[in-house]
Amino acid sequence: MSVDVVLLTLRAGRLCVLVIQRNEAPFEDYWALPGGFVGADEDLDSSARRQLTEETGVTTAGHLEQLYTYGDPGRDPRTRVVSVAYLALLPNLPQPGPGQRGQQARWWPVEDLGPPDGPTLAFDHPRIVADGVERARSKLEYTPMAAAFCEEPFTLADLRRVYEAAWGVGLDPPNFRRKVLSTPDFVVPVGAVSSPRGGGRPAQLYRRGTATALHPPLLRRSV
Repeated sequence: MSVDVVLLTLRAGRLCVLVIQRNEAPFEDYWALPGGFVGADEDLDSSARRQLTEETGVTTAGHLEQLYTYGDPGRDPRTRVVSVAYLALLPNLPQPGPGQRGQQARWWPVEDLGPPDGPTLAFDHPRIVADGVERARSKLEYTPMAAAFCEEPFTLADLRRVYEAAWGVGLDPPNFRRKVLSTPDFVVPVGAVSSPRGGGRPAQLYRRGTATALHPPLLRRSV
């Protein structure tokens, strides 16, 4: 039994995943998700957090949720391995340092994974990353998580750019504004406006509201 961690964040306006460069066979020198075999005295959650720290030095993963279980018989050439994948989508994560096992770790833009722009991931990690990204994108539809990526106070344009980066699409500003402001307790005006940029008009400033779920959801196809 093993665990793998899909840790996603936004960096420079791009959705990025944390990956490590393997220093042993199989797939030596390939990039992979943090993870490994579960210890005999560990539960799955503890193992995921331990291996994330040991391999990347990142200790601020916060909430981790189980994504899927992967059990294809050929997914690991060494032996039959079943992996439980975890997902976290969090803001303000630090640049990873070298872990205790000596592997290089880095944030890699999701859209650049795979030749010719980026590495081919080891094992079945391309599938796990794809599943994690889709889960994260769906969570932005039903939860106010996107607002956590904005430094308060923020404009609706700032919030829209989070969705555009995570979803990989351009959104219609008036429609996005209408959807956000019609969702109860998603954002709250702070009674101030932003300084004009480049001669533009000042924009209303907001902070995060108290909603824990979006009703109605902010569906990708609707904005």
